[in-house]
Amino acid sequence: MNKIIKYLLIAFAAIFLLIQFLGPSAPATSTENPEDLLAVPQIDPQVADILRTACYNCHSMETKYPFYSRIAPLSWWIYGHINHGREELNFSAWESMKKSSKVRKLKDITEVIEEGEMPMSSYVNMHPEARLSEAQKELLINWANTFAREVVKKK
Repeated sequence: MNKIIKYLLIAFAAIFLLIQFLGPSAPATSTENPEDLLAVPQIDPQVADILRTACYNCHSMETKYPFYSRIAPLSWWIYGHINHGREELNFSAWESMKKSSKVRKLKDITEVIEEGEMPMSSYVNMHPEARLSEAQKELLINWANTFAREVVKKK
Protein backbone atom coordinates (compact mmCIF):
# COMPACT_ATOMS: atom_id res chain seq x y z
CA MET A 1 0.00 0.00 0.00
CA ASN A 2 2.82 2.43 0.84
CA LYS A 3 4.39 1.85 -2.60
CA ILE A 4 1.10 2.67 -4.32
CA ILE A 5 0.75 5.92 -2.38
CA LYS A 6 4.37 6.80 -3.09
CA TYR A 7 3.95 6.22 -6.84
CA LEU A 8 0.69 8.15 -6.88
CA LEU A 9 2.35 11.11 -5.16
CA ILE A 10 5.26 11.01 -7.60
CA ALA A 11 2.85 10.83 -10.56
CA PHE A 12 0.79 13.69 -9.14
CA ALA A 13 3.92 15.82 -8.64
CA ALA A 14 5.13 15.04 -12.17
CA ILE A 15 1.76 15.94 -13.69
CA PHE A 16 1.60 19.13 -11.61
CA LEU A 17 5.07 20.16 -12.82
CA LEU A 18 4.24 19.28 -16.42
CA ILE A 19 1.05 21.37 -16.53
CA GLN A 20 3.02 24.43 -15.48
CA PHE A 21 4.37 24.49 -19.05
CA LEU A 22 0.99 23.95 -20.73
CA GLY A 23 -2.06 26.13 -21.13
CA PRO A 24 -2.63 29.73 -22.03
CA SER A 25 -0.29 32.67 -21.61
CA ALA A 26 -1.18 35.49 -19.28
CA PRO A 27 -3.27 38.18 -20.97
CA ALA A 28 -1.15 41.18 -21.93
CA THR A 29 -0.92 44.20 -19.69
CA SER A 30 -0.07 47.84 -20.31
CA THR A 31 0.19 50.97 -18.22
CA GLU A 32 0.14 53.18 -21.32
CA ASN A 33 -3.54 53.30 -22.27
CA PRO A 34 -4.38 56.64 -23.90
CA GLU A 35 -7.93 55.50 -24.74
CA ASP A 36 -8.66 54.57 -21.13
CA LEU A 37 -11.90 55.65 -19.49
CA LEU A 38 -9.99 57.22 -16.61
CA ALA A 39 -8.23 59.52 -19.06
CA VAL A 40 -11.58 61.31 -19.41
CA PRO A 41 -11.13 64.47 -17.32
CA GLN A 42 -14.63 64.59 -15.83
CA ILE A 43 -14.42 61.21 -14.06
CA ASP A 44 -14.97 61.72 -10.34
CA PRO A 45 -11.80 60.69 -8.42
CA GLN A 46 -13.89 58.56 -6.04
CA VAL A 47 -15.41 56.70 -8.99
CA ALA A 48 -11.96 56.27 -10.53
CA ASP A 49 -10.64 54.78 -7.27
CA ILE A 50 -13.54 52.33 -7.03
CA LEU A 51 -13.18 51.27 -10.66
CA ARG A 52 -9.43 50.71 -10.25
CA THR A 53 -9.92 48.69 -7.07
CA ALA A 54 -12.98 46.62 -8.00
CA CYS A 55 -12.98 46.43 -11.80
CA TYR A 56 -9.67 47.14 -13.51
CA ASN A 57 -7.93 43.81 -12.85
CA CYS A 58 -10.36 42.07 -15.22
CA HIS A 59 -11.78 44.94 -17.27
CA SER A 60 -8.67 46.82 -18.40
CA MET A 61 -5.16 46.28 -19.68
CA GLU A 62 -3.83 47.24 -16.22
CA THR A 63 -4.19 43.79 -14.66
CA LYS A 64 -1.99 43.21 -11.63
CA TYR A 65 -1.22 39.51 -11.35
CA PRO A 66 -0.81 38.06 -7.85
CA PHE A 67 1.79 35.31 -7.36
CA TYR A 68 -0.78 32.51 -7.47
CA SER A 69 -2.01 33.58 -10.91
CA ARG A 70 1.07 31.92 -12.45
CA ILE A 71 0.34 28.47 -11.01
CA ALA A 72 -1.57 26.04 -13.24
CA PRO A 73 -4.37 25.01 -13.24
CA LEU A 74 -5.47 28.09 -11.27
CA SER A 75 -3.78 30.32 -13.86
CA TRP A 76 -6.00 28.88 -16.61
CA TRP A 77 -9.11 29.84 -14.64
CA ILE A 78 -7.83 33.35 -13.85
CA TYR A 79 -6.68 34.03 -17.42
CA GLY A 80 -10.06 32.87 -18.71
CA HIS A 81 -11.84 35.31 -16.39
CA ILE A 82 -9.58 38.18 -17.45
CA ASN A 83 -10.03 37.44 -21.16
CA HIS A 84 -13.80 37.18 -20.74
CA GLY A 85 -13.91 40.37 -18.65
CA ARG A 86 -12.00 42.31 -21.30
CA GLU A 87 -14.26 40.95 -24.05
CA GLU A 88 -17.31 42.20 -22.14
CA LEU A 89 -15.82 45.58 -21.23
CA ASN A 90 -12.29 46.87 -21.55
CA PHE A 91 -11.97 50.29 -19.93
CA SER A 92 -8.57 50.68 -21.61
CA ALA A 93 -10.28 50.82 -25.03
CA TRP A 94 -13.06 53.21 -23.96
CA GLU A 95 -12.37 56.05 -26.38
CA SER A 96 -12.36 53.75 -29.42
CA MET A 97 -15.82 52.36 -28.59
CA LYS A 98 -18.89 53.54 -30.49
CA LYS A 99 -21.21 55.88 -28.62
CA SER A 100 -23.99 53.25 -28.60
CA SER A 101 -21.61 50.66 -27.11
CA LYS A 102 -20.52 53.07 -24.39
CA VAL A 103 -24.13 53.77 -23.41
CA ARG A 104 -24.92 50.01 -23.40
CA LYS A 105 -21.86 49.24 -21.26
CA LEU A 106 -22.76 51.98 -18.77
CA LYS A 107 -26.27 50.50 -18.48
CA ASP A 108 -24.70 47.06 -18.06
CA ILE A 109 -22.54 48.41 -15.23
CA THR A 110 -25.68 49.61 -13.45
CA GLU A 111 -27.41 46.26 -13.93
CA VAL A 112 -24.55 44.04 -12.75
CA ILE A 113 -23.98 46.19 -9.67
CA GLU A 114 -27.69 46.29 -8.79
CA GLU A 115 -27.95 42.51 -9.24
CA GLY A 116 -24.79 41.87 -7.19
CA GLU A 117 -23.06 40.13 -10.11
CA MET A 118 -20.02 42.41 -10.06
CA PRO A 119 -17.50 42.37 -8.72
CA MET A 120 -17.67 38.58 -8.80
CA SER A 121 -17.76 36.90 -5.41
CA SER A 122 -14.82 34.67 -6.39
CA TYR A 123 -12.78 37.82 -7.05
CA VAL A 124 -13.89 39.57 -3.87
CA ASN A 125 -13.00 36.48 -1.81
CA MET A 126 -9.39 36.82 -2.96
CA HIS A 127 -9.43 40.64 -3.05
CA PRO A 128 -11.55 41.88 -0.12
CA GLU A 129 -10.67 45.51 -0.95
CA ALA A 130 -12.86 45.09 -4.06
CA ARG A 131 -16.02 44.48 -2.01
CA LEU A 132 -18.37 47.39 -2.66
CA SER A 133 -20.23 49.08 0.16
CA GLU A 134 -23.80 50.20 -0.43
CA ALA A 135 -22.56 53.79 -0.72
CA GLN A 136 -19.96 52.78 -3.34
CA LYS A 137 -22.59 50.85 -5.30
CA GLU A 138 -24.90 53.86 -5.25
CA LEU A 139 -22.06 56.17 -6.32
CA LEU A 140 -21.14 53.91 -9.27
CA ILE A 141 -24.75 53.48 -10.36
CA ASN A 142 -25.40 57.23 -10.23
CA TRP A 143 -22.15 57.90 -12.08
CA ALA A 144 -22.94 55.33 -14.81
CA ASN A 145 -26.43 56.73 -15.35
CA THR A 146 -25.22 60.33 -15.44
CA PHE A 147 -22.24 59.53 -17.65
CA ALA A 148 -24.47 57.60 -20.09
CA ARG A 149 -26.60 60.75 -20.52
CA GLU A 150 -23.42 62.80 -21.11
CA VAL A 151 -22.19 60.31 -23.70
CA VAL A 152 -25.50 60.55 -25.57
CA LYS A 153 -25.24 64.37 -25.66
CA LYS A 154 -21.71 64.34 -27.14
CA LYS A 155 -21.30 64.76 -30.89
